[in-house]
Formats: sequence, C-alpha cells, structure tokens
Amino acid sequence: MENKKEIFKDLEHKHYRIFGEHSAVEICEWNKKALRGEGVCYKQKFYNVDCHRCAQITPTVLWCHQNCSFCWRPANYMPAWEMGERIDDPKDIIEGLFIKRQKLLSGFGGNQKVNSKLLEESLTPSHVAISLAGEPTIYPKIGEMVSYLKSKKEIKSIFIVTNGLEPKRLEELNNNNCLPTQLYLSIEAPNKDLHFKINRPKIKNSWEIFNKTLELFPKLNCRRVLRFTMIKGINDSLEYLDEYVKLFEKTDSDFLEIKSYMFLGYSRENLKFENMPNHEEVSNFAKEIEKKSSKFKIIDEQVASRIVLLKNKNSKYKNFIKD
Repeated sequence: MENKKEIFKDLEHKHYRIFGEHSAVEICEWNKKALRGEGVCYKQKFYNVDCHRCAQITPTVLWCHQNCSFCWRPANYMPAWEMGERIDDPKDIIEGLFIKRQKLLSGFGGNQKVNSKLLEESLTPSHVAISLAGEPTIYPKIGEMVSYLKSKKEIKSIFIVTNGLEPKRLEELNNNNCLPTQLYLSIEAPNKDLHFKINRPKIKNSWEIFNKTLELFPKLNCRRVLRFTMIKGINDSLEYLDEYVKLFEKTDSDFLEIKSYMFLGYSRENLKFENMPNHEEVSNFAKEIEKKSSKFKIIDEQVASRIVLLKNKNSKYKNFIKD
C-alpha cells in the first residue's frame, strides 16, 4: 500500500499505536472517563464489560470493503480491502498491542482525577473489542487471534464488529469454534439503494454478499448483535420500518442496538450536524421497531451514548456476560 508509513505516522500522532504491518490500538474516550470516575460506556451497562479494562484493537487498521459516509476514520487511509502477503502472527499482534496499550495508559498516572486502583487494573485487559478501525474479518488469521485470546485466563469477553462482507470467514470461524463471545453485525440500510448511498462499497455485489451474511447469522454459535446506526434524514424514515423489521428478524439476533450517528472526525466531510439524532429521536425509532416486531423488545438504554438496546425474546442468553 502506498504511503503506509506516512499514514501510520499520522495515526501515531492521533494517539493510535501501531504494531507490525497492519494492527493498531487506541485508548477510547470511555476508557479515559472510566478511569476518571466520569461514567462508563454502554457495553458495561448492557453487557457487564469492565470499561476501564477494555482493549480496543484492530488487525486491519487500513483495510475495509467500504467507505461509509458516517465513519469518523479518513476514507483515503483505507483504499484497499485486500491485505498483502506480509501477515503478522496473531499472538505477536495481541502481545505487541497490549504492551503498547500499557504505555498509552502509563500517561494517566500523573492525573489526580484518575483512580489509581482502576488504573492498575486497566493495565491487564479483561475485554477485547476488535473494532477500532477497518474490517477485522479481512485478516485471514482472525480465528487464531480469537483462539489465542480465549486461552488467556484474564480475558473474560471478546467482541468483533463486522460489516458482513466476509461471510465465508464467519462460516469458517463458526466451523472451527473460533467465534468471539459476541459478534456485531453493522446494518445501516434496508435496501440496496440506501446501502450504496450510505456504505459506499468498494466491491461488486456487496449487497448480495451482505445478504449471505444475513442468511448465515442465525446459524452462528455465539451471542449475536445487530448494530443499527441511525442517520437523521437519511435512513430513519418510518417508510422503511417494515423492511428493517424483516431484515432484523431474519437474522434472529439475540440483541439489537439502535444507536445515533455521531458528528465526529472525517464523517463531517460527508454529513451534517443535523444528521445526528438526539436520544429522544433514537428512542422513538426503537419504539416503532418494537411495535412492528414480533421478536425484539426494548430492555435498556444509555442517554449519554444515544443508544437503545432491544432483546430477542427467544434468546437463550442473559444480558450480562458472566466471568
């Protein structure tokens, strides 16, 4: 990839830490807030994930199939969706990123607002969110990465967020018992036209490929979550409700998150501040989904993140992930 070194240098300036050929870690804002005693993210509220011990990483920081209009990452940093031949070992990636994460956290030691006990605990992650940037399922050894994380006794949960454009990889993870604790599928469009407008895919037949993942999703043996990013004035029309409910129920997912688009980063070049719904608007949309759906019922919300959680009444999983 051209200019990869320059891009990595810029990401380091933006407080990412790069490891090897294609991986990165960052300390998210909710990590920082949790350490300062200023609240926790919805993952802790909804699923019992320790916010201060969450490591947000990616094995594909510059690789994605799409240039989503709502993504806060710079699209010009991710022109490719196929990785080269230089692929790092999963164990090396995890250990390398964890060390770099510790170095990032060490800077919080001098902050008087930071709880020293929480800071000490945070140095050893108990949760790994493979979702920082790029599409993680492009990484061909993602299954080995999950297996290695599962072998570490301190790791209680692993989340992966996918755009659904690698159904064969997901099937491989399922067949090899390498699925994460919780698998997220991002869904922003009820039909092909909006999919191309919002997700701006780089590959042919992306809508058809995505629908293969929708077909596969009920068969995956782990906690499954749909993440719907609501963009005001673009994908929130009540005219789409029937299409959305049909897609959501087709997956038979355990949970459904309705979350506001946030006017941040490079998404501001594509969208406007007015495209960011407030929590009441998100809540009202979730209530309309609940009315139409025979499966999904609202069970929780977090106003600070503008997110509402619905659960499939037929799910076998508890809300909280136990140790």
